[in-house]
Amino acid sequence: GLSRRKGSPSARDWAEAIEGLRPEHDLDLLLELKGMARSTFYYHTKRLGKPDGYEAVRKRIRAIYDKHHGRYGYRRITAQLRNEGLEINHKTVQRLMRQMSLKAKRKKQHYRSYKGELGKIAPNVLDRDFKATAPNQKWTTDVTQVKIKDRRIYLSPILDMFNGEVVSYALSNSPDLKMVMTMLDRAFKKRDIQGNLIFHSDQGWHYQHKRYQKALEDRHITQSMSRKGNCLDNAMMENFFGLMKNELLYLQEWDSIDQFKKALRKYIRYYNNDRIKLRLKGKSPVQYRALFQSKAS
Repeated sequence: GLSRRKGSPSARDWAEAIEGLRPEHDLDLLLELKGMARSTFYYHTKRLGKPDGYEAVRKRIRAIYDKHHGRYGYRRITAQLRNEGLEINHKTVQRLMRQMSLKAKRKKQHYRSYKGELGKIAPNVLDRDFKATAPNQKWTTDVTQVKIKDRRIYLSPILDMFNGEVVSYALSNSPDLKMVMTMLDRAFKKRDIQGNLIFHSDQGWHYQHKRYQKALEDRHITQSMSRKGNCLDNAMMENFFGLMKNELLYLQEWDSIDQFKKALRKYIRYYNNDRIKLRLKGKSPVQYRALFQSKAS
């Protein structure tokens, strides 16, 4: 286990591992295999039981890790600790989490909606420039598929590139046009959009449809599309889908579609309001937008 870690384990780490193996193996053999002097081993084992001054930090790390269901790695936990007023180095948090066997959980999969050129293809106006200096300058969208117990559901969200916030979303049992138009209607009810917005997507058939394109034209929204088969052109949306699946879908076995839908709605609220982002200076998307708006007013 020590050999699979990032970075080199310390002599204290090795001494702790050897101490744990002593009930089953001869100490001399273990020390010989590691190449550790007996005096070095006893020096560190004498200190294993002594408090190192980080017990309160360990409790807080565990509380943050559990609250976010194992979704936070050491960088995000460091940011949260700093939000709480604790100045601590990320390497210290990484070491403590390693000692506690805590790490963020990960995995991947994606649905493709491209069916050829069925309508008008928009140019790649965005051109991988994902940076926005204010809300509602650049949005992105896509559709992803989730399979639960041989049944499929489809998620169609809109993401604001300014802060990664989910502006609106729709869930459907089939990837139809109604799902995407529902998503649009909900977004336009929440945000007053009249031009000055680039709206990016892939070349999926929904986004080539006349009804979808007219809804954007009516609000003078500039439509942008990724190049064919190039997922990096819509990297922010891909990243969100990856996070949602890693932090929700793959964490447990789901009994039903309805159970997952309920958890997904809860996750999106959590993602928008509570899940901090390092690029947003340790704020959640909603917190970051509120901070921007307070400074602008």
